[in-house]
Amino acid sequence: MADDKKKLSTESYKGVRDFYPEDMFIQRYIFEHWERMCELFGYEEYNASVLEPAELYRNKTSEEIVNEQTYTFTDRGDREVTLRPEMTPTFARMVAAKKRELSLPARWYSVPNVFRYERPQKGRLREHWQLNADIVGAAGIEADAEVIALAHAIMRSFGTDERNFEIRVSDRRFLDAAFNECGIEKDLRPAATRLLDRRDKIDDFKELLQKLVGKERSGKLIDHLARTTSTAYLEQLMASLKSLGVNNAVVDTSVTRGFDYYTGMVFEVFDTSGENKRSMFGGGRYDDLLSLFGGESVPAVGFAMGDVTARDFLETHNLLPKYAPATELMLCVVEPSALVHANKLAQDLRREDVTVAVNFSGKRIGDQVRQADKMKVPFVIAVGEKERDSGKYTIKNLANGSEMTLQADRIAEHLFSSLG
Repeated sequence: MADDKKKLSTESYKGVRDFYPEDMFIQRYIFEHWERMCELFGYEEYNASVLEPAELYRNKTSEEIVNEQTYTFTDRGDREVTLRPEMTPTFARMVAAKKRELSLPARWYSVPNVFRYERPQKGRLREHWQLNADIVGAAGIEADAEVIALAHAIMRSFGTDERNFEIRVSDRRFLDAAFNECGIEKDLRPAATRLLDRRDKIDDFKELLQKLVGKERSGKLIDHLARTTSTAYLEQLMASLKSLGVNNAVVDTSVTRGFDYYTGMVFEVFDTSGENKRSMFGGGRYDDLLSLFGGESVPAVGFAMGDVTARDFLETHNLLPKYAPATELMLCVVEPSALVHANKLAQDLRREDVTVAVNFSGKRIGDQVRQADKMKVPFVIAVGEKERDSGKYTIKNLANGSEMTLQADRIAEHLFSSLG
């Protein structure tokens, strides 16, 4: 009788990724660079649950994100819950909860996964991981410069040249002044800011802006933004960045960032490759966000960098690391009677920090060696009754075919010297 049950699809949910070992190797490479550079700058790691009350995002990020781009549901306790679309509101909530206990200024970083319900496209998925790095409790230009310098240091740590990316810096206070000059009401400003943030991505930008603020004010705003190319603050920031070794930052007053909470400096990092010329990530200052939890404002500045655009950048510039498995050595079992001994040898080597896999498939030795080679395991040892009885083992380097026969207590030393 035929099985009438419908087979389950092997496809993942649309807009998310499966990470096979080779993918996970690249993912860990990116994370390790993020984490290492943050810690070199004195940042401490934190984390939180992926679930947050939906109210955390209303009027704190943008209504568009909450209404159109979040995974929001009502739980069994009739609470409205959201899978976090970004980390900054969580960071602000956590700092506000223990503000009196924290030693400020504080430098924190996290690598959370975040979720947005949007159309998957190059550089944008429905789930991704991102680095968040923030300084809270420092109001000066020094903190603004430091977070940009950290972003620059991370990019350079991947082995890229400054010519391959550009840091474009602006100031939301400049934009607020433009809104004041043009008489644009405060309730229209968040939507106008998001339009300005997307101006290069939408063909009917001018028409949409005119519809939002009126034809006359729209023209006046565009003209005002085009005429102002810098400010005294931005020039001072450029000088600070130069002193920190950041030589590819430029003032670009068209940079606005789409979130409502920014209050000062904003920046975006662009890939300058013609193949992938786009904004990769950015951040800025948000001094008022913590006051939404009660109490006075606390100065804060930071940025977020996503793993999807980071990987795209590395691939575009041929900077992806070459895959190397965690397993350094495979023990190929010659006959079943040698399996117990092979497992004991593996345990002894693991105590010496050698990563070892035992092949107990029962296949021929040639097939076992070919499997190790396919898995890119660098070394193999055939373990049979002869090796068990003699206490000597022949280590084969699969990359160059060289072999060396050693006592068990010298295997680890040989592997470490060969692997560098």
